[in-house]
Amino acid sequence: MPRTFKVWGTPTPGLEPLLSGLAEALEKSGYAHSPNAQSPNLVLNATSLEDPRPYRRRARATFVLSVLEAKGMPSDPVRAMYPFLVRTLANMLLVYIPGKEAHFFTLDLGHYSEPEGERFYERLVERIHPMASATLVIKNRFEPDLEPELWEGDELTRELSEAGKILDSWDLLPAPFPIDKILPPADLRHVQRLYGIGGLSYGNLSVRKDEKRFWMSASGVDKGNLRVIGRDILLVKDYDPKENCIVLSVPPNIEPRRVSVDAIEHWMIYREHPEVGAIIHVHAWMDGVPATQAHYPCGSYELAQSVAELIRKAPDPARAVVGLKNHGLTITGRSLRDILSRIEGKLIRQVPMT
Repeated sequence: MPRTFKVWGTPTPGLEPLLSGLAEALEKSGYAHSPNAQSPNLVLNATSLEDPRPYRRRARATFVLSVLEAKGMPSDPVRAMYPFLVRTLANMLLVYIPGKEAHFFTLDLGHYSEPEGERFYERLVERIHPMASATLVIKNRFEPDLEPELWEGDELTRELSEAGKILDSWDLLPAPFPIDKILPPADLRHVQRLYGIGGLSYGNLSVRKDEKRFWMSASGVDKGNLRVIGRDILLVKDYDPKENCIVLSVPPNIEPRRVSVDAIEHWMIYREHPEVGAIIHVHAWMDGVPATQAHYPCGSYELAQSVAELIRKAPDPARAVVGLKNHGLTITGRSLRDILSRIEGKLIRQVPMT
């Protein structure tokens, strides 16, 4: 079946030709226009600077692109426009400056633009499709079967906690906008449910436990204070393709937090490369690294596959550095200490946006 889309909201006059051209380009690329669909794959949410109304999805699988018109781009585009991304509860924001260009903003603070000209609408679809068609692996299944001797952690979790403190001391993670100050409580809870997040903390780290399992930081936690097993650090034991979920072993009688959304990526790498002992992801960059070609959303199966493919092609998969387009780096190592020693002092704080 073709992927479906619909246009929602009342467009401003300047948006009408953009939405018309975008709809035509989507249909040419295989999407079916379904204006009455309750849970389409893609929604073009026509909104405005004056009244940034959200589209409330009925399913996580619906990708929302909020579209608004502006006369020009402010000097600090991300700071000015990111609030409209979160206020409209969108996966991506498209800001159109009629007769000039379109600007994209994503939840990971990415910002890039496409000038008007030849193949303009086709180029917009090429930007939108990888994210709109991605399969998110953000569901968790918690099984209270963690061995009692691991309820307080082990030497590996202590190493992971120490590595988290070191990363935190580098001050690499960009300070995201205070989403709890931008959104009212009801909308904040809605965003957290949709994206499967406990906060907006960028980066994660993991360490192999055994052949099939690995310890990993939870979603949205303070990386400098990883302490409680099942809350701050979780044991990933499998991926269930039927339920499309990450399976975790947790202690009984604890309210667990969700594992980092990149767990599916780490799971793929550990399963394919037994020599990999640890993985760190940071929202930073290094010159000359191979990088994924499409900007897939965090936690998507497609992003995990793209990263796994580049790890596979590395001269030494156990010591690889891979770029995630417009997002950051995934670094493998034989241990967490191995990774930290290789990247210390070499990271570029600002990720290039292309």
